[in-house]
Amino acid sequence: MDESKITKNGKKNRCSFCGRLESEVNFLITGMNGYICDSCTTQAYEITKEALDASTSVGGKKLNMKELPKPLEIKAFLDQYIIGQNDAKRFLSVSVYNHYKRLLQKDSKDDVEIEKSNIIMVGSTGTGKTLLARTIAKLLHVPFTIVDATVLTEAGYVGEDIESILTRLLQVADYNVGEAEQGIVFIDEIDKIARKGDNPSITRDVSGEGVQQGLLKLLEGSVVNVPPQGGRKHPDQKMIAVNTKNILFICGGAFDGIEKKIAQRLNTHVVGYGASQKNASINKGNMMQYIAPQDLKSFGLIPEIIGRLPVLTYLEPLDRSALRAILTEPKNSIVKQYVKLFEMDGVNLTFQTDVFEYIVDKAVEYKLGARGLRSIVETIMMDVMFEIPSQDQKEYEVTLSYAKAQLDKSNMVRLQTA
Repeated sequence: MDESKITKNGKKNRCSFCGRLESEVNFLITGMNGYICDSCTTQAYEITKEALDASTSVGGKKLNMKELPKPLEIKAFLDQYIIGQNDAKRFLSVSVYNHYKRLLQKDSKDDVEIEKSNIIMVGSTGTGKTLLARTIAKLLHVPFTIVDATVLTEAGYVGEDIESILTRLLQVADYNVGEAEQGIVFIDEIDKIARKGDNPSITRDVSGEGVQQGLLKLLEGSVVNVPPQGGRKHPDQKMIAVNTKNILFICGGAFDGIEKKIAQRLNTHVVGYGASQKNASINKGNMMQYIAPQDLKSFGLIPEIIGRLPVLTYLEPLDRSALRAILTEPKNSIVKQYVKLFEMDGVNLTFQTDVFEYIVDKAVEYKLGARGLRSIVETIMMDVMFEIPSQDQKEYEVTLSYAKAQLDKSNMVRLQTA
């Protein structure tokens, strides 16, 4: 007689997946409406493990050390798009590379756990903080998003909750929680959530100190319940649990006026021969290079959040030579963008060299950094861009006299700072 068990309807028990009889396998697991053998169970485990590994790897592909972009390679990529700012590029390159290595740490056999090093970049407006973030996003193999701190408020008040930061990251990762938990978040305008005074507030500071306190759990690493569509939280709303332990946070801010805080700290001791020697060695044209964590505290960041942003770097103010290079040299330079726009209309656009020098002079005068270059070029080119597409013209050269005339008749003087 056959060893296989016979069901009530006279049929022999067999695996619902591979079809083998119970006598042909080691054992058969019985379900509600079917069976599965030990061999299919093992294969199902392997398939499930492979699928889960793919979902928690970056971009559906397992990371390995050989394929990771090294810090020198990351910086070389940034150099193609951004002029200068070597210190900021080095800090950013190392932080991103170390973030990749942290993601590979789960394969480590020892007990050494690498902590993440969140980074904060300080620099005046137009020096390239956001551009650095957008450029490095092109190179990354992990989900990356840029969020603005100015819209954040403490929970329960009008504005966006802190958890909306993670909602943006989830959206970039197509709601793959495994990928999102290994991503990078750039928080722009971090200085706009500084508390209103250096002393702890006795009243509610809902868009300043309150937001900073809410950010603490995100920066350090904890499991946060995130509303999938963003917006306000509701009691009956389905939440997505996201662990921020492996999410790298990069913060950037202009910190307008922090130079005064730095100067006050450096000039604490102003009496005596030694003090005068020290002051003589300070470069007053670039006070940002002397920035320290205590300056951020004086500006209005709470000590707890400064401690969770251990890597502090600065962006140098742009001098004339840097502005001149920004105008024409990067892959995505302002001039190349306008040349491309005209090329799409079949027009070959050229500039006299003197025009570039004139634009840079005006940008230095208006003190708006790289953004000032864009404003000036836009003003010069507006009439040409309005007229040329309707004309049968294949060549156009922007002359110095035309550039001066366009600026003279515009209201660009209102951009000039007092």
